[in-house]
Amino acid sequence: MSEQKESSVLFSLKELMNLEEDRIRGEEEDREHQRRVEEETRMAAEKAARDAEESRIRAEEERRRAEEQRGREEAARLEAIRHAEIEKARVEAEQQARLAAMSTQQQHERQLAAINQDQGKKKLRNGLIGLLAAVLVIGSGAAYFVNKRSQEAEARQSALEDEAKKAKEDKARLEAQLSQQASKVSGLESSLAGEKDERKKAELQAQLAAAKQEQEATQKKLGGGGAVRTSGGGDTPPTKAACNCKPTDPLCDCL
Repeated sequence: MSEQKESSVLFSLKELMNLEEDRIRGEEEDREHQRRVEEETRMAAEKAARDAEESRIRAEEERRRAEEQRGREEAARLEAIRHAEIEKARVEAEQQARLAAMSTQQQHERQLAAINQDQGKKKLRNGLIGLLAAVLVIGSGAAYFVNKRSQEAEARQSALEDEAKKAKEDKARLEAQLSQQASKVSGLESSLAGEKDERKKAELQAQLAAAKQEQEATQKKLGGGGAVRTSGGGDTPPTKAACNCKPTDPLCDCL
């Protein structure tokens, strides 16, 4: 009976030990499974992070390439605009040069037509023909020359107008001065005619002589010699400036 009981106890202990071993193995298996799950989770997270980083890098690279492409396209567009503006300016300059050359040619053709009427200017005509050929070659240079001569003519005209204005102002000033002097002479003559005192008459005669001398000097400045009108009258025509260009120059505006 005691052996059977001991046997039963041993069996129970063995079962308990087996159960404990099973529990320990189960726990180890659970821990291993948990470790594998955690490892897989970690690896999956790392892979997701790498994929996300790679996606970000690819997106950044795509954005950079797109910006570079847009920059190249914008630079090409600006360069095309610049070339178009340069070409437009060149075409306009050529058109202006052609128009200037045509204007110069027409002017010389008119001059040649006038010169052909005078057989005595045959040499001048031949010279103008040569000049016309040169003008057609140099183009814009001729236009510059014509413009320069035009500016010189305008400067001469301005100088003449300034001289005429100054002459007019001087004439008006002298006429006003002469009018005052005439009034002074007339007043002295009236005073002298009514004066009885010999001493005062002598003083008035001296003053009258000096006034007449001043009057004569003013008259000489106005026109030299005879009496000068003190009121009314036209303006003195301006003196024509000396001509400094050659008589054979067809562009000389003082011929």
